[in-house]
Amino acid sequence: MGLFSFLTQELAMDLGTANTIIIHEDKIVVDEPSIVALDKHTDRTIAIGQKARQMHGKTHDNIYTTRPLRDGVIADFDAAEKMIRGMIKLLPQPRFFTPSLTMVICIPSGSTEVELRAVRDSAEHAGGREIYLIYEPMAAALGIGIDVEAPQGNMIVDIGGGTTEIAVISLGGIVTNKSIRIAGDDLTQDIQEYMRRQHNIKVGERTAEEIKIRVGSALPELDTPPDDFVVQGPNQMTALPLEIPVSYQEISHALEKSVSKIEAAVMSALEQTPPELYADIVNNGIYLTGGGAMLRGLDKRLTDKIHIPFHIAENPLHSVAIGTGIALKNRHRNLPYLLR
Repeated sequence: MGLFSFLTQELAMDLGTANTIIIHEDKIVVDEPSIVALDKHTDRTIAIGQKARQMHGKTHDNIYTTRPLRDGVIADFDAAEKMIRGMIKLLPQPRFFTPSLTMVICIPSGSTEVELRAVRDSAEHAGGREIYLIYEPMAAALGIGIDVEAPQGNMIVDIGGGTTEIAVISLGGIVTNKSIRIAGDDLTQDIQEYMRRQHNIKVGERTAEEIKIRVGSALPELDTPPDDFVVQGPNQMTALPLEIPVSYQEISHALEKSVSKIEAAVMSALEQTPPELYADIVNNGIYLTGGGAMLRGLDKRLTDKIHIPFHIAENPLHSVAIGTGIALKNRHRNLPYLLR
């Protein structure tokens, strides 16, 4: 630590489509939904995170809520900057000065140069002075506790809100990777579509998300099935209120198409993997991280299909953020996986 280290604040940020997590001094200090509520006329920030999420779908003409990230990348530059600035303000701030920020931010492995620049610019406008970027699967591997610099192949499948990141990691780099824009948000939309088509009931994004959490499943048969979840909403034709119990079997049917695409992407990444690393992966198994890893039966389904054991990370929601924090602490070592 230098003499003037107190003038700098060091942050690790998992800037996700669904949630933004900030780690400061080895602790998760911010874990909020990636959503911001703005005044329609002045563009002033009214709320961010959980408070903005509570307003989502319930606003009047003067307020609108927006999710600045779509498919893992920044879709609304101004809103992203306001959200990042607001999230940073949630941290304990020194009273008499604004510290300069050193930040490590994780990004999808399939990001283009333009998308990388958008993240970097947003962070700089929000007060970042020294910005490093790290790919999500690499951060997830660090967060799980894998020695990423070892001459050994490890495969990570990180199912986030906007993208599913699949990567084979060895010697501190990504050997093969596949980034598909099918993830948690698509599963939520599948449920909305299914409820509309099958039950003639209109459900919002938040309700569909809750259905996914309560009765979401990748398999039609589970050893410990969850109870049916009662959904309330308006009938599409008559607008009269409906109450419908939904079972996990129904939802597994609704999610089939998207889960199959994730399966196919894992197979595709394995096909591109060099034989020596493939042998390591068969021995070590494949690691599942991200919110999507918590979908009931997903690990069993993938294990049965691909014949390689799938392990759910101990803390799937925070693995990427924890790994980003580890990269932040070790950034002085000229790590090959940190992008300047």
